[in-house]
Amino acid sequence: MITGSIVALTTPLQEDGSVDYPGLRRLIDWHIAEGTDCICVVGTTGESPTVDVAEHQEIIRTAVEQSAGRVPIMAGCGANSTAEAIHLARYAKDVGANYQLQVVPYYNKPTQEGLYQHFKAIHDAVDGLPMLLYNVPGRTVADMQPATALRLAQLPGVVGIKEATGNIERALWLLRDAPEGFGVYSGDDLSAVALMLCGGKGCVSVTANVAPRQMHELCKAAVAGEREKALQINARLMPLHKALFVEANPIPVKWALSRLGRANATVRLPLTTLSQSQRPAVEQAMKDAGIL
Repeated sequence: MITGSIVALTTPLQEDGSVDYPGLRRLIDWHIAEGTDCICVVGTTGESPTVDVAEHQEIIRTAVEQSAGRVPIMAGCGANSTAEAIHLARYAKDVGANYQLQVVPYYNKPTQEGLYQHFKAIHDAVDGLPMLLYNVPGRTVADMQPATALRLAQLPGVVGIKEATGNIERALWLLRDAPEGFGVYSGDDLSAVALMLCGGKGCVSVTANVAPRQMHELCKAAVAGEREKALQINARLMPLHKALFVEANPIPVKWALSRLGRANATVRLPLTTLSQSQRPAVEQAMKDAGIL
């Protein structure tokens, strides 16, 4: 089971919008040097909605190759087409990814039974690539209820959930009823410390893109139950957790990375670069966190 800080990695782009594969390799090396515990590629923060299938696959392959076994790679393989999600998961397994992240299908609004059958079909079709479920109803509209997640947790290849509602009560029910070997991970940086102190195994983090060392230390302390240390680190990071969502993720975090000189701020339409009016808030939060 993964524990700690799992960065929801941005996908660096050239100014013309093409994927910056050398930049991706540099980001992976930086995260490994900074102590990031696992790297998740092509999720929400990785702009999965606007990369095509060939790019999606090449980002996964490049990440696995560059990591070279130094840290686990979690491949975002979600889609609102079950067949496409299976295709991406099979590819991720073939190139050596360690985990697959499967988001609740978006736009087509499946029932709870439809959600169960979607994830079970992927599980049954792709043996040997552990799956983390990903519930983020603010993005997908469909909301996987705890009972559905716990039903899926009975499948041997479903090893955890990224719970991105920020709802601690929901997380507590999952933590109470989850079977042994099933991890609950925060997908919400602002509430992550609370979830981890209650028994969560880590955080799939946006903040870790720009503060990888601090998020590693925060997650390490929280998972170990070192409450005072975890809260102290989190207090310094709270303005950054908030500022990175002043506009839709990953707009602010890509701008923050550009301020650090790690990547440029380019995003693909329909996203646009961070508004001038929001930049001072993000910059101040970076200074408060001690990363700028």
